[in-house]
Amino acid sequence: MSFIKEYAQKLVTAEEAVKVVKSHDWVDYGWTTGTPVALDAALAARADELEDVKIRGGILLREPEIFKVNNVADHFTWNSWHMGGLERKAISKGFAYYSPLKYSELPRYYRENIKHLNVAMFQVAPMDKHGFFNFGPNASHMMAVCEVAKKVIVEVNKNLPVCQGGFEHAIHISKVDMIIEGDNPMPAILPAPTPSEVDMKVAELIVEELKDGCCIQLGIGAMPTAVGSLIAKSNLKDLSVHSEMYVDSFVEMAKAGKVTGAHKNSNRFRQVFTFAAGGKEMYEYLNNNPEIMAAPVDYVNDIRTISSIDNFISINNAVDIDLFGQVNAESAGPKHISGAGGQLDFVLGGYLSKGGKSFICLSSTFKTKDGQLKSRIRPTLQEGSIVTDTRANVQYVVTEYGKVMFF
Repeated sequence: MSFIKEYAQKLVTAEEAVKVVKSHDWVDYGWTTGTPVALDAALAARADELEDVKIRGGILLREPEIFKVNNVADHFTWNSWHMGGLERKAISKGFAYYSPLKYSELPRYYRENIKHLNVAMFQVAPMDKHGFFNFGPNASHMMAVCEVAKKVIVEVNKNLPVCQGGFEHAIHISKVDMIIEGDNPMPAILPAPTPSEVDMKVAELIVEELKDGCCIQLGIGAMPTAVGSLIAKSNLKDLSVHSEMYVDSFVEMAKAGKVTGAHKNSNRFRQVFTFAAGGKEMYEYLNNNPEIMAAPVDYVNDIRTISSIDNFISINNAVDIDLFGQVNAESAGPKHISGAGGQLDFVLGGYLSKGGKSFICLSSTFKTKDGQLKSRIRPTLQEGSIVTDTRANVQYVVTEYGKVMFF
């Protein structure tokens, strides 16, 4: 059978596709820009027919329609692998939960431990001539999701960038149960933060530690953004990229001619990441760019992969740190902010890399909503705070007042 004929046979409406979801089912929504739009709206429209549908996803960039239904907790529960602002609000409303797991373990967790995944539904790029649907900027854990799910439904979006990879970056039509064609929305934008004077000072202290040919990982936030901007304006050359998240700053660095990957130990000349979220310019840059390599998170975030790259530089944010050297990057006391993600993997991998360095950056203080000035450097972490990086793993800590090496 030709792929075109098979495509036609599997093509249905979103309304028809979501009929496979039953009460008490487990459903996977994919990840970031891969979160379904038309399928989500169709499922929300069935809310009154359903109860206790448990949905997995993460890093929402748009508020799902299922969040907006009446008495949402009676119908849907959101289970997040990594949280953003929309998910924090959902937690406060009582219908969302964070699933604590080291991000690099997620594909294995699906394959070995998730026994109930009734339906997977997510956005993909249009099918290519070989019958493959590209996962776009979301290689992450998507192949593992598809292997475990009883039903796989893809929502084709012609505006989703095609991200070239090496493996597990696309699914073949033979593995897909249903295809729907949505309204082709542009990929959801994650606005780039505007660095403050403090952020720029911290960035300056980090950039002066960098050298030609090093490999960069940036976390999300204003300080890593500031680092990327300073690198783009620096005299550094022949840099490489290997990062859990691909952010706008990498495009700025690459377009400034700073990124060649010429000295990279593995995947030479390629910018490697497991998911991407940012602005329109970034998505356009990623689309069919042979320099880009989208790969599954159990490869990208594997400490063995990271540490095998010489002169690896890991740069990540923290909420606060205590005098023992324990780093919290996930919560404000017991209040969830994000999740474990891959920070610890990159902290460890950066330190183990030959010539590598790991930086935790934070402002020394912050202001509360009522204007009180509080320190981010505490005698001990606030009760309920999460230890993202243990004191034995922290290498460099940087604030606007300077940097210190723990070991």
